[in-house]
Amino acid sequence: MSGKTFAEKIFGASTGSIVFKKPDIILTHDNTASIFNTFKKMGGEKVISPDQLLIVLDHNAPPTSAKMANQYQTVRDIVKEQGITKFHDAGKGICHQIMSEYAKPGMVIVGSDSHTCTAGAFNAFAAGIDRTEAAGLWRQGETWFRVPESIKITLNGELNEGVYAKDISLWIIGMIGSSGADYMSIEYHGDGVKSLTIDQRMTLANLASEMGAKNAVFPCDGVLNEFLGAETEGIWADENAVYSKEIEIDLDEIFPLVAAPHHVDNVKAVSEVVGTELHEALVGTCTNGRLEDLQIVAEILKDKKLPDGFQMVIVPASQKIYIQAMKEGLIEVFLEAGANVLASSCGPCLGTGQGIPADGYNVISTANRNFKGRMGNKESFVYLASPATVAFSALAGKIVDPRGIDSNDKFPFSIEQTNTVTVDESDNRRFDGVWNYADANDLNTDQMFAGNLTYNVLSSEPEKIMPHLFKGFDVNFTDNVEEGDILIAGSNFGCGSSREHPAVGLAHAGVKAVICGSVNRIFYRSSVNQGLPIIILPEAVKAFKQGDSVDINFEDGIVNIAGNEFKFAPLPEKLMNIFASSGLVNYIKGNN
Repeated sequence: MSGKTFAEKIFGASTGSIVFKKPDIILTHDNTASIFNTFKKMGGEKVISPDQLLIVLDHNAPPTSAKMANQYQTVRDIVKEQGITKFHDAGKGICHQIMSEYAKPGMVIVGSDSHTCTAGAFNAFAAGIDRTEAAGLWRQGETWFRVPESIKITLNGELNEGVYAKDISLWIIGMIGSSGADYMSIEYHGDGVKSLTIDQRMTLANLASEMGAKNAVFPCDGVLNEFLGAETEGIWADENAVYSKEIEIDLDEIFPLVAAPHHVDNVKAVSEVVGTELHEALVGTCTNGRLEDLQIVAEILKDKKLPDGFQMVIVPASQKIYIQAMKEGLIEVFLEAGANVLASSCGPCLGTGQGIPADGYNVISTANRNFKGRMGNKESFVYLASPATVAFSALAGKIVDPRGIDSNDKFPFSIEQTNTVTVDESDNRRFDGVWNYADANDLNTDQMFAGNLTYNVLSSEPEKIMPHLFKGFDVNFTDNVEEGDILIAGSNFGCGSSREHPAVGLAHAGVKAVICGSVNRIFYRSSVNQGLPIIILPEAVKAFKQGDSVDINFEDGIVNIAGNEFKFAPLPEKLMNIFASSGLVNYIKGNN
């Protein structure tokens, strides 16, 4: 008899099963005010289980506009009114770092942020959801999960000097691609895991989102128990568990890497981009703003100066880390080197706070995404790298090898890179009610709805979303989309952030369905929650040609393209009921 994976054990069901579960923690952040509005639309008055909720104000902290300041105050009022005790106000830390104070082995954690998977470092099942689903959890206390297929990644040996956890993550992403683990659970095994600290494990778990994974998880071992200050066994896979894929990595074979613009899986050896001129550096974010990261950077910057005109931004991941960095003299090192140290916030990564790059700037960053426009300016270029690579490169004003050597490393894997598709204003992609985006692979949520608008436009106000929908991709879409239209799109549709604004906008516009090669897991759930069907049919996308007629029979699971039938699994009854109710809000309101 086959054993069980971690995911199968924690949900008590086999892969592919749909189960209902009450999460131990429901994380929300600046989007809490919007979630509360949706909660009220569902008929909610009092949160069913306040102890489940963890709320952190971090994405625009301190508030970057009067509107955000008012929203922050609204959140404080909600917290007080609902009796929520796990609340961290602006400046206390980035939510995924704060989560390290609450996550425990064997927990099920969900959060309205795609990088909720970071908590997998603590032997928890942690996954991102959208705002509407978070509101539903406030109302009902539980939600559905599809038990994911699992990937076993075995790490052997130890990293060489100058190579870090970020390099391991980039190695894997460059090997399997940004959609290589779509909807899967990643388990980290092997003796190499023992050599990784909790800070390093958090980096690896965080970047599972950039592989398309539902979650990533580490075992409950001596390293974790020492961090927790308690002995616990946690939950782990059986030795004879069955995996969809198994990968072995020798850590001593990994060398310093970067993810080059504008895709996180555009991975190259540092030696392949050495000498690239830089204008700005960012150290921080939920990926690499922890104390170990700051210590590495301080050791490199100590008694040195950044080049004239070079902009370096450092953001500790939490106030506690900031204070400890002050006690250790790290902040003084940063300031004397010429860097700017900001309050704990997601702003520079998201492009909603300080540190927005100028046109033409090349930025090297420890963040997790380098989509075009991700940092607030679509005319800039972002390289992702380890804290050490960022620090050494900042001092040089160009990309350099953190090992201080000349090397001829070549990244051994090659992911076919898709250009970041943007549709020219003169290019009409709509014909007879069908939008042809079949060439648009990796169409991400930043292109669909700019990140710097996320907290200025509430998802509960779709009419305010519409003027901005798809503006970073096809400026003609919003003005020409009609009720009943169908979208044909490429693979990895809706990758990136957990923001639900694109799904809200598409549903509000009356789009009948999106037919795509593959879809990001959180975007799929968002679409269900908004009553927008997503049909995964790569063969239909390949067959489609501009001008083809398209018809969909949901009941029988058939897509007809120019007279050719393509079959898909009919959607489960519960999901069809959500679609029939025009989304989760109406469904919950009508069933409570």
